[in-house]
Amino acid sequence: MVNFRDTREWLDRAREMGELTVIKGADTKYEIGTIAQLSGRNQGPAVLFQEIKGYPADFRILTNLMANIKCLNLTLGLPIDRSLRDTIETLANGMIAGWEDKSKDYPPRVVDSGPILENVVEGQDIDLNIFPVPTWHELDGGPYIGTADSVITRDPDTGVVNAGTYRSQLHDRNSVGMMVTHGHHGYIHRQKYFARGERCPVVMVFGVEPLLWTLSTTSISPDISELNYAGAIRGEPVPVIKGRVTGLPIPANAEIAIEGFAEPGVTKKEGRFGEWQGYYAGGVTEQPFVKASTLYYRNAPILTGAPPAKGAYNPYGLARSTWRSAHVWNEIVKAGVPGVKGVWLPPCGGSWYLQIVSIEQRYGGHATHAGHAVAHSRSGAFSARYTIVVDDDVNPYDLEDVMWAVCTRSLPTDTDIIKKGWGSHSEPLFRRTSSAPVDSTPPRAIVYAVKPYEWRNEFAPVNLASEEMRRQAFAKWKDAFNGRLQIF
Repeated sequence: MVNFRDTREWLDRAREMGELTVIKGADTKYEIGTIAQLSGRNQGPAVLFQEIKGYPADFRILTNLMANIKCLNLTLGLPIDRSLRDTIETLANGMIAGWEDKSKDYPPRVVDSGPILENVVEGQDIDLNIFPVPTWHELDGGPYIGTADSVITRDPDTGVVNAGTYRSQLHDRNSVGMMVTHGHHGYIHRQKYFARGERCPVVMVFGVEPLLWTLSTTSISPDISELNYAGAIRGEPVPVIKGRVTGLPIPANAEIAIEGFAEPGVTKKEGRFGEWQGYYAGGVTEQPFVKASTLYYRNAPILTGAPPAKGAYNPYGLARSTWRSAHVWNEIVKAGVPGVKGVWLPPCGGSWYLQIVSIEQRYGGHATHAGHAVAHSRSGAFSARYTIVVDDDVNPYDLEDVMWAVCTRSLPTDTDIIKKGWGSHSEPLFRRTSSAPVDSTPPRAIVYAVKPYEWRNEFAPVNLASEEMRRQAFAKWKDAFNGRLQIF
């Protein structure tokens, strides 16, 4: 059960678990981002920065909200000590589908008051520089106020509200970049308005409670609002206020939010920015931005941050991989793939580039069915490089075991190539020139690292002690290794 209503109550729970570190006196220029990366690489605790240099002592930054599985379990209302594998299986096998089905019964509840209204600033009085906005990486083009944010838009055709996490560069005192890769729901909404010659109303929540932020990073069906989804998980509607200018819903318990409009044809230079792939590949481009009409923030506000970084250094890498893996599993089972035993989209691929699915082979072509289902699933289609299919005796959460299967159960010819996939604007493998924009439709490969179905029962036996034997030996002798022995 989710037992927090906002970021502050979440912090109380994390502190009780021993999963919160407080740092005082850090600098917004590079230092906070570096600490977030170091804690992320170690699957460390949430990090709350206070007394930040050059800012009011009670203006804070929270990073590494879910750098380890305990904090993700806290956020989703699952047992805290559940393992990564157990969390993915629990989410995939019924829980996600249940939340999706119930979401229609939990539309957000409009309220007249809430903590977000403690401070309201309008028009030319807005100055977003009062907040300690970090320059997260050493080569970034400037400070980014939105990294662990929730950007709220409404489909002008259907009326469905979307909340997505898109990077937001702080351009000046009241202008914030709105960089959204093509194909994402926020991009589609914005382009619909622009195609009509209309400005796009936008709410940007920069201090967002962990559950809504987690959902904002996920590929949820365009027919389901993340606000409804959050209500279904909580078992009660999300309280929202109605934006004074846009009419869009703003979470009443949020820490910091702005509302305003993105204008068609009006852009600012945006970037560079350290991307989720681990590179500064995106360059500087012209992008739409939002000019703030209204600023809302709580007393002693908390800016939430999740700066992308290389692989496991990403402070949100593990949580995003866990959540997305469960969604892909759920989606391929819905698509009719039987015998799925595990799905893992590891942080080394940013939860996008590498996808691993373990199956119990039941028919000829089963591996092909599973591989293509993953590649074309809603949550797996974007910006993938490799999908690897392994047998059920291979642990998909152990990359050593997966690569053993690739080396011993596949040949280079055991690969399907898909052309023209859905890619990112920041693909690092594609050269950028002034005359040739980056190709955002890269190919992808499906690798079949499985025993040949036709003679799988004749395949050479594996020279590894059975799981039962390993568990017995581990239970008997683990103390002799002073905690250095693990079982996989």
